Amino acid sequence: MLYQGGCHCGAVTFEVQAEDEVEVEDCNCSICRMTGYLHMIVPQRHFRLLSGAEYLSAYKFNSGIAEHKFCRICGVKSFYVPRSNPDGIDINLRCLKNKPRRVRIVSFDGINWESHAHRLAHKSE
Repeated sequence: MLYQGGCHCGAVTFEVQAEDEVEVEDCNCSICRMTGYLHMIVPQRHFRLLSGAEYLSAYKFNSGIAEHKFCRICGVKSFYVPRSNPDGIDINLRCLKNKPRRVRIVSFDGINWESHAHRLAHKSE
């Protein structure tokens, strides 16, 4: 399935290919908890930025590996390159216009990221 998504103001738009039944992570780390991010990790080859590259700002913290991408205009992070899957893209399910038919939300212990990150490695294959 091909899904369309983007930020709140519409400056950043993208499309992503994913199944019509997906599993997403609800992470309890500080940034995900504060923003309500629901993680749908896909291989980079399944993601295409359609517009708004010039409006993206990056934010890195802690290890500096994950590159969080935010719209400079509205502040929404609709996707980013995750530390767990540097060869993938992590889409915020909440930023998709059309949603997968079935979504399974699983808890992810991001507070203890080092102990649990290996559970995400397969998602960008």
